[in-house]
Amino acid sequence: MAFDKDNIIDQLKDASISDLNDLVKSIEDEFGVSAAAPVAAAGGAAGGDEGKKDSYDVELTESGDQKVKAIKAVREITGLGLKDAKGLVDKVPSTIKEGVSEEEANKIKETLEAVGGVVTLK
Repeated sequence: MAFDKDNIIDQLKDASISDLNDLVKSIEDEFGVSAAAPVAAAGGAAGGDEGKKDSYDVELTESGDQKVKAIKAVREITGLGLKDAKGLVDKVPSTIKEGVSEEEANKIKETLEAVGGVVTLK
């Protein structure tokens, strides 16, 4: 059985709120569905700062084509020796620093990206 959707839409435009509410309830009962928004979606939208992290891990995911500069940057950031810093740059992905503030993580990211590295904050 075909129906005229344009006709249905026109009828819905002219319906009162009470009529539309009754229609929704009837559809829910007939088909066993709910027109209510999922609770998880509503809770996530109202959460605000709940998902904001206190600390970040800075991961070098690609060292780029300026490895010597990347090694120097890693040494400055971490205080590691040449061999250890080179090891981190050579074996990407590698965590450069753990548990840092958002501000410090962004500074580290900016420093490493300036020498061609690709950084992920976790």
